[in-house]
Amino acid sequence: MVTHAGIEIELRKLAKIAPAGYFIGLHIRFTSPLMTFQTYDQAWLDHYTENGYALRDPMVAWGFSTEGVIRWSDPSLPDPFGIFDETRRYGLNYGMTVSCGPIKSRTIASAAHGEREFTDDEMAMFATLIHRMHAMTELPQDLTRAQIEALKHIAGGDRHAAAAAKLGISESALKARLNSARIRLMARTTAEAIQRAKDYRLI
Repeated sequence: MVTHAGIEIELRKLAKIAPAGYFIGLHIRFTSPLMTFQTYDQAWLDHYTENGYALRDPMVAWGFSTEGVIRWSDPSLPDPFGIFDETRRYGLNYGMTVSCGPIKSRTIASAAHGEREFTDDEMAMFATLIHRMHAMTELPQDLTRAQIEALKHIAGGDRHAAAAAKLGISESALKARLNSARIRLMARTTAEAIQRAKDYRLI
């Protein structure tokens, strides 16, 4: 079973490969990723968000149309909006992107370097780590009936005691069901578990 500590280990490995930062969107479904991690400079992230670059980013378009790994400098990549010119203004002079997973649950990750192109070995290592994180964070296809009932009652506004009473179980049993649902959904809180279950249409 994946743990947050396990993810942190992989992220530390990624940081060594990407000195100018990275951005990872794991299991993007319905335009929203299950998890995101990023270490790009905040000034670039603010600029990217304020200008709505996600809708014009050539690597996002490439990531949804192709699986594999590619350098940002690849001549086959169209960049009609000049996004790569903008990245260089923020020190992201060289980069690569990895895309993997089915289109209904795609993972797209990019890494940047300020000084040089990534080597083939670095690209292969980055791709391996992203594939591993994609596999580690694969959500279950379903929840147990008990987990679904517990989440639905809390999502509906019931407090623990009220939800337990409606289900005819003890409050500690309800909390155990919620905890198991959080673990299964890789969520830190019940609210996060509920949102992920909704996003993935599990409840």
